[in-house]
This record gives sequence, C-alpha cells and structure tokens, in this order.
Amino acid sequence: MRARSLDILPRLVRQSLRKLGADIATARRKRRLTMAMMTERVGVSKQTYQRIERGDPSVGLGAYAMTLFVLGLGAPLEQIADAGRDDTGLLLEAERLPKRVRRKASPGAS
Repeated sequence: MRARSLDILPRLVRQSLRKLGADIATARRKRRLTMAMMTERVGVSKQTYQRIERGDPSVGLGAYAMTLFVLGLGAPLEQIADAGRDDTGLLLEAERLPKRVRRKASPGAS
C-alpha cells in the first residue's frame, strides 16, 4: 500500500526526483560500476537501488545520500537547506529587524 504523501507530491518534486535518479544512473555508468557493485557499496538491495535510479520518492534520504557519496559526489546534501543560502528566510529575517533598539530598564532601577 502506497503512502498518501506519495500521491500528493507536486509534479515539480516528482520531476526533480526522476532527474536525480537518472543523473545517478548516468554517473554510475560513467564510472563503469555495475548495479551489483553499487548495491554492495551503498548497502541496499538490488530492488531498492533500482528504485533510487528511478527517483522513487519512497526510498529513504539516507540511501540517496549514501549513493551520492559512493559515486564520489561528496556530501551534496549539506547545502540543500543551508540557512545562509535561504534567500526567502534571509529576507523575512531582515523585514523583522526592529527599527530601533532601546536599552531595557534594569530591575530595581528607578
């Protein structure tokens, strides 16, 4: 039984996962690695690895991360949600800055 969350994935998310899977398959072939080699190195079953290359959203993020690592692509996930690259978050943070800052009265001061 499929999880309901997979049925409501936006088209753009599904497309990006399919592209990721296709890019992983291409990278594997460029390195002349077989699926058997990848399943052993990533530590997943053949079926799970095939799902990774299809961009299946139900495969755990850790399996994708390990696959990218095995392919020598480093740790590409570390930048995905980096707060320093979150333009929307930075803009919202800047909008909430106070116009001026006042010194708080110390307790016991009159």
